[in-house]
Amino acid sequence: MPRPVAVTYGDPAGIGPDLALALPALFPEQPLVLIGDRTVLEQRAEQLGMLPRLRDWQPGEAVIRDPLTPESVCVWHTPAGAPVTAGKPDPATAQGTVNMLKRAAQGCLDGTFSAMVTAPVAKNIICEGADPDFTGHTEFLAEQAGVDQVVMMLATQDLRVALATTHLPLSEVPEAITPDSLIRTLTILRDDLVGKYRIAEPRILVLGLNPHAGEGGHLGREELDVIIPTLNRLREQGFHLTGPVPADTAFQPHLLEKHDAVLAMYHDQGLPVLKYAGFGEAINITLGLPFIRTSVDHGTAFELAGTGKAKVGSLVAATRLALNLAAPQDA
Repeated sequence: MPRPVAVTYGDPAGIGPDLALALPALFPEQPLVLIGDRTVLEQRAEQLGMLPRLRDWQPGEAVIRDPLTPESVCVWHTPAGAPVTAGKPDPATAQGTVNMLKRAAQGCLDGTFSAMVTAPVAKNIICEGADPDFTGHTEFLAEQAGVDQVVMMLATQDLRVALATTHLPLSEVPEAITPDSLIRTLTILRDDLVGKYRIAEPRILVLGLNPHAGEGGHLGREELDVIIPTLNRLREQGFHLTGPVPADTAFQPHLLEKHDAVLAMYHDQGLPVLKYAGFGEAINITLGLPFIRTSVDHGTAFELAGTGKAKVGSLVAATRLALNLAAPQDA
């Protein structure tokens, strides 16, 4: 019996519960466990006119799916902490959301789950109600796993973009790009492309930080002083790297088809291109964790919660990837 994949619905007032409730019917033969408040799921299902069969589940139990009822789903009840109204976020539910993420992460660490898939949270709500230092799933899961650094990567069917820095003000990005941080980032990216994606010799396209990749130092020296020497050092160790390449010309088909991933220097350098190419179908993957974690490429969309208008494509893609990555390599 394969280990189940954990699915967290994110902020209970957002579209996460709507999307999570749609998954079981789309993956009727897969062992999925929703982690969240059963009452929230029941109320949202009623609001959406859905008729799922929710079954309480605890670690150690088999994931039983009724083949005659594809909507049946196992739920690890994790209280929200306060009544929930679709579309109206409440800091009183923030600790419940944190508890949900902890359960999924710890379950991956102790072998209960083979992977975790996350629907979106609202960072400001968690900061207000539970953890003022919360900056996002990526950093939170790194702390839970006890790893010093992880790498955020978003992917569509044809494009993978990883980030050298994540949720930082733009003014802090140059100082955060150091030889050590680049070496760790590129090592994590290369190792997970090999270990999780099973690409034998990954080819990585690295963007410059400055316009025109610094223009030989006339538009900034980060390329000359940090990025180029670091890439050369890694090439000597066998890394297959191209760059630094100007970001405004890097996303050309003839370049992308020769590479397995792109490394952008900061959040809004690489992700606008990726989200333009595949918004609603893209996947967020956290590399460097000792387990598989995938997520959606969008936010909580509180205005759509409970309306039936939320699109499930990104969560479906994230779930499918988690299942594929978690499958035995000889399967």
